Amino acid sequence: MSGGRATGREITVLTGNAEVLADNFLLRADRIEIHGNDNRFIEGFGNVIGHEIEKDIFFRTDRLSYDRTLRIARLEGNSTLEDRGNEVIARARFIEFDDVNEIAVLQVSVRLFSDDLMCRAEFAVYDRIQQTLVLSGFPVVHRNDDEFRADRIMVDLNTNDIVMEGDVRGSIRN
Repeated sequence: MSGGRATGREITVLTGNAEVLADNFLLRADRIEIHGNDNRFIEGFGNVIGHEIEKDIFFRTDRLSYDRTLRIARLEGNSTLEDRGNEVIARARFIEFDDVNEIAVLQVSVRLFSDDLMCRAEFAVYDRIQQTLVLSGFPVVHRNDDEFRADRIMVDLNTNDIVMEGDVRGSIRN
């Protein structure tokens, strides 16, 4: 562990299997940096694994930034968010999770798995409370043997209902 202190630039650095518990947020990484007024910002680098304990959300990423005041986590690189309470697994190159509003924004190579659904797009918004998913950027949804494509696809994860907008295509095998 190391640290540095200069007026307005306080920082604590933890290295080698570092672990931090802040609020309901457990973080493990090769390197963790804590800085800002009242240790507002936590950043994890390398083999980042975390758990939002209260909501039972796990994540894995290359790099994470967490703002303890706004309660927003940003995952960068190969990132996975697993919402065990709702049985949803999401993967993307960039994920931003707003812990207060329980909304995740996923960007680049988005994949989402839930029950018999497999969704893919370049951009998605997952609303954990409403249990909805909005996909855009060449979205494709596979449900069992059926395939749905459109400019924009909305999915109700409670009912597996799918609403498509724009250039709609697909195949229904059942």
